[in-house]
Amino acid sequence: MSAIDSAASRAKPGVGTGAILAFLCLGQFMVFLDVSIVNLALPSIKDGLDMSEVSQNYIVTAYGTVLGGFLLLGGRLADSFGRRRLLQAGFVVFALASLASGLAQNGTMLITARGFQGLGSSMIAPAALSILTSTFPEGAERNKALGIWGSLAGIASILGVILGGVLADGPGWEWIFWINVPIGLGVAALAPKVLPESVAEERAGRFDLAGAITLTSGLLLLIFTLGEATTVGWGTARTIGSLSGVFVLLAAFVAIEARAAAPILPLRVFRLRTMRTANLSAILVFGMFGAMFFFASLFMQKVYDYSPLKAGFAYVPLAVSVAIGAGVASGLITKMAARPVLIAGLGITTVGLLLLWRAPLDGSYAIDLLPAFVALGLGCGMCFVTLQIAAFVGIGEEEAGMGAGLINTSQEAGGALGLAVVATIAYSGFAGDMAAAGGNVHRIREAQLAVNHDAFLSAACLGAVALLFAALLMPRGKGSMSSTVAGAGAGAGAGVSPARSASEASEASEASANHLPVGHALASDHDDS
Repeated sequence: MSAIDSAASRAKPGVGTGAILAFLCLGQFMVFLDVSIVNLALPSIKDGLDMSEVSQNYIVTAYGTVLGGFLLLGGRLADSFGRRRLLQAGFVVFALASLASGLAQNGTMLITARGFQGLGSSMIAPAALSILTSTFPEGAERNKALGIWGSLAGIASILGVILGGVLADGPGWEWIFWINVPIGLGVAALAPKVLPESVAEERAGRFDLAGAITLTSGLLLLIFTLGEATTVGWGTARTIGSLSGVFVLLAAFVAIEARAAAPILPLRVFRLRTMRTANLSAILVFGMFGAMFFFASLFMQKVYDYSPLKAGFAYVPLAVSVAIGAGVASGLITKMAARPVLIAGLGITTVGLLLLWRAPLDGSYAIDLLPAFVALGLGCGMCFVTLQIAAFVGIGEEEAGMGAGLINTSQEAGGALGLAVVATIAYSGFAGDMAAAGGNVHRIREAQLAVNHDAFLSAACLGAVALLFAALLMPRGKGSMSSTVAGAGAGAGAGVSPARSASEASEASEASANHLPVGHALASDHDDS
């Protein structure tokens, strides 16, 4: 075999691709569930461990920072040393860290354990996604699988909020973490029976250690700095110094990758326009969604006086709408380019945010929140799926782990950046408004309303920028995404896609122009030039 994936077959004997997809989706579900499951339980955790207001924020950020910082490294480790092997290791680390989180006796122990949970998740997410793309051939079959995969990100994040409220109000916040232990260890034990092992042959035995250290350090520092900027300020020496450190580390990484024999992130992949635009769009899109979910939860509790449990269940229609939007997108993406689907999703999402922006102080759920949540869910599902699929256009199977790590990193970094920027805008002047309120309950609610309105409007502006970005930079035309899909059915009998065959020359031409191996620059990306 060549550099193409070394798996002799896409599925283990006796195991269908449906079982593999379900198994992988369980990993995706756990990763995103734990991003949000602690949110509504924070007050209970704070009281139980006697933590300060500031330190409880690190319960959330420790997980997200380590997850985002190690995703690309996790993807490359999967390519180099085995995707199933790394997935198993990730589940074991995640389960043991969850056990330690539930047994935590103080805030320091919990925050440390949450960081190790993020480390386990950074191994699970890219390994699972790269196994998925290696198992399902490019075209309609992969698009449907990625549609299900993408929808789970939004659904799990929302269900995490609900489940966190139920467990915190019921058996106790410790069960938020303990519930992961039997699932994680069980999945790790079953993985060899369900999943094929695969490794990129051309990468076996070679690893870019210098690139891994500089990139991971830079991403960890970036995501941590963005999360802290809203607290310590953007103009402080600490923030400016940290951002300068990020620039130095990432510049060193680029210099290392330009000369590395087996780079952790080949710089040539950024010549593929669809993949490049998908990752850049993901930064804006997930920045918008990260801010939206954070402030929508605050809005319901601080302005509409919902209990944590009621606020959690208020998200149920949003979760259902995410699944519907993902299904719509995965169907459309087999018939047209990513561009119109992504534009439609961003347009619907922006409308939902504008509806929240106009929600009054004494509004009702059915009139002021439900329509916005339905629109946000539909748009969220469409965007998640489209970006997941577009991020793999031009990425060969031998670098599936790298592609998975890159899109997940774009999502995590975008979420941190979006929340940091939107929170900075929303909370400017808030302290003065609260001081002027003088303890008056009605005026305090008005101040909270103003903060959330500014946040929703700022997030809508992010959505509008992302929409323009997609409209101007995403490749046009049906061929940009579906040229390989169109012939999938017609060529099935002969084992060759006519559309694929017809575009071989175009693929080779772009590959040659960009100094890429044939197979990296897909025919579906030929209109990029």
